[in-house]
Amino acid sequence: MDYPSVTVVDHPLVQHKLSILRNKETSTTNFRRLLRELALLLGYEVTRDLPLTRQHIETPLTAMEAPFIDGKKLVIVPILRAGLGLADGLLDLVPSARVGHVGLYRDPASKAPVEYYFKMPEDVAERLVLVCDPMLATANSAIAAVDMVKQAGARRVKMLCVLAAPEGVVAFVAAHPDVPLVVAAIDDRLDSHAYIVPGLGDAGDRLFGTR
Repeated sequence: MDYPSVTVVDHPLVQHKLSILRNKETSTTNFRRLLRELALLLGYEVTRDLPLTRQHIETPLTAMEAPFIDGKKLVIVPILRAGLGLADGLLDLVPSARVGHVGLYRDPASKAPVEYYFKMPEDVAERLVLVCDPMLATANSAIAAVDMVKQAGARRVKMLCVLAAPEGVVAFVAAHPDVPLVVAAIDDRLDSHAYIVPGLGDAGDRLFGTR
């Protein structure tokens, strides 16, 4: 699957942690920790092209023009509820980021996303928006979330997921070809219940210990 806007992060540490995350024997505590660590590692890729500017500083030895991130920082937008597990790791990476929230759940019959909460910073148009959700299955929720942040004024948006299904990637790229998608892996397929196979189960339930 070759799309210019899709990046699969195949770094050995990412793949190793993902394998532990997939294991059904991994505890809630370790699942939560690993998801946070994966967010931090994937965050390096998703923030790779942040613009830099130079500012004058003095080191203990000399003066220099040092690189700093230019402009306003990020907005991290987790899709509730499982996206919260990725937001924590991204905030470890960029503590000054603002945080928006998109509340969506998947209707069990139609698989369509249903909105129940939406809140963005007022200056979202001036910031890079990172929408995050561990799973990109049908991509219905991700597409809806990106639609919502664009309607709120966001002009630069990226999508960060841990796992994706091929069907979800195709749908997301078709809906938002201008939005880069960063994932740790693209799995085999969706099953009849729209779960990613081999996947890792329900990320929200495993993150919060609700099943």
